[in-house]
Amino acid sequence: MAPIGLKAVVGEKIMNDVIKKVKKKGEWKALIVDQLSMRMLSSCCKMTDIMTEGITIVEDILKRREPLPSLEAIYLITPTEKSVHTLIGDFKDPHSAKYKAAHVFFTDSCPDPLFNELVKSRASKTIKTLTEINIAFLPYESQVYSLDNPDAFHSFYSPHKTQLKNQVMERLAEQLATLCATLKEYPAVRYRGEYKDNATLAQLVQDKLDAYKADDPTMGEGPDKARSQLIILDRAFDPVSPVLHELTFQAMGYDLLPIENDVYKYETSGIGDSREKEVLLHEDDDLWVSLRHKHIAEVSQEVTRQLKDFSASKRMNTSGDKTTMRDLSQMLKKMPQYQKELSKYSTHLQLAEDCMKHYQGTVDKLCRVEQDLAMGTDAEGEKIKDPMRAIVPILLDANVTTYDKIRIILLYIFLKNGITEENLNKLIQHAQIPPEDSEIITNMAHLGVPIVTDSTLRRGKKLDRKERVSEQTYQLSRWTPLVKDIMEDAIEDKLDTKHYPYISTRSSASFSTTAVSARYGHWHKNKTPGEYRTGPRVMVFIIGGASFSEMRCAYEVTQANGKWEAVIGATHMLTPTKFLSDLQHPDFRESTRVSFEDAEPTAE
Repeated sequence: MAPIGLKAVVGEKIMNDVIKKVKKKGEWKALIVDQLSMRMLSSCCKMTDIMTEGITIVEDILKRREPLPSLEAIYLITPTEKSVHTLIGDFKDPHSAKYKAAHVFFTDSCPDPLFNELVKSRASKTIKTLTEINIAFLPYESQVYSLDNPDAFHSFYSPHKTQLKNQVMERLAEQLATLCATLKEYPAVRYRGEYKDNATLAQLVQDKLDAYKADDPTMGEGPDKARSQLIILDRAFDPVSPVLHELTFQAMGYDLLPIENDVYKYETSGIGDSREKEVLLHEDDDLWVSLRHKHIAEVSQEVTRQLKDFSASKRMNTSGDKTTMRDLSQMLKKMPQYQKELSKYSTHLQLAEDCMKHYQGTVDKLCRVEQDLAMGTDAEGEKIKDPMRAIVPILLDANVTTYDKIRIILLYIFLKNGITEENLNKLIQHAQIPPEDSEIITNMAHLGVPIVTDSTLRRGKKLDRKERVSEQTYQLSRWTPLVKDIMEDAIEDKLDTKHYPYISTRSSASFSTTAVSARYGHWHKNKTPGEYRTGPRVMVFIIGGASFSEMRCAYEVTQANGKWEAVIGATHMLTPTKFLSDLQHPDFRESTRVSFEDAEPTAE
């Protein structure tokens, strides 16, 4: 089956609409990229594929580049001032132009002033192609995207950054519109009503979608496509999920181990020497795809089982139920020809063992308390009467790190829907949290989550959660991220329109699926097979980051609903540590305020 999913769609689009489009037989070209397009490229194209299509070198537009006057260059860049000005500069002097000619592909629509500047410049004479490919997001996994804008967190939630907010929203809306255009969706746009900026962003997205739809009327056609929805959420919709200790493989690994840019490093112990190995965790590794959403308790068993099947098929015998790293290195010596497969198993065994090492000792104690706080009930379903009693021993425990204590305190506050200042100070004192870290807790309030409340005020009621009693869960993984409820309700058409209103400009009449109009009749022409899912999609966007447990929900919802596909994304990807350090960002402090005398805040 042709690979579907975001990575495949984007990879295909870049190859076909950019690289193959300007390919000439027997002619090499240079490919010039900037930060976003480089990350797009590396997430979904292989260097070898690009090379086969006649690209000899890939360079960063902002770095110093050697002139290659004999080659034509493909510029795949974001239409930002920096990138466009560099492009103009490359061809400023006709005698020392960097390349023979330029084929310019903007990731999305270029603002008019920049476009006019480009047209008037010397470069315009050497530009042979100038077009927009409308992809301005990163496909992170087959059903997960990122807008690669972690700074949006501060510009959205910091009270001192409000003057930047509109620019940021404009950009996010443009990026979200390219996501819909790439997936050929024209979804109904909904947003969480409790947070005012969601509505602004949703309206911006709707305007941009309408512009795309005007350019390409076939966007969003097809049976059932009219039911697709894009739901815009702010991070306060569920502050619990990003701070819990998750016990599913991917979320747990990213939380507990130092995995940077999806690279996991570990020591391999050979005979007498230990080498450090680096492994990229990505979707070409089918073992990783089959394991990443499993509970840690099942992972080692699953790897062992698959390894057994593998060795049985290759007539090697493995002893016992549990395979250790040692057994694996023995097998490797006997069967060097299967090194690639076996090293895959050893990576995941090692990863699982690493997770378990961290788990046994501290994390298991935390999980018990965290689940109770998150759910408000214990494993038997009884309401927790005295949560304070559960958390004090952890706060006093010197072996628990400051960040872990903060995660517990935050969960306690969420459960209580805010606590008094006096109680908060007591907790911070008990836990011996230094002042620079305790601001993480108070800054959470900027997201619109009740943190410090007056004891006299009646606190807001917590949302009723979906009953999931019938689902088999582990005691320490009872919490379900809220986003799963939202996606399921949207699919079943049960999502409350009071809390999650539609953008009003589209009437609900256009969503009725009864009449099949003539223009839907030809949707299946000129599509390559396997390219698009024909069913509807529910797309979620979270301002301020998505956690790995929330990503998992998109896959679970898709698996449970044959026809629908869930896609989730955010400004960036969150691990608990990243979430807390985002909240500790200096932008939240008073002193970074821009004085009102200088009307122009300097761009960073």
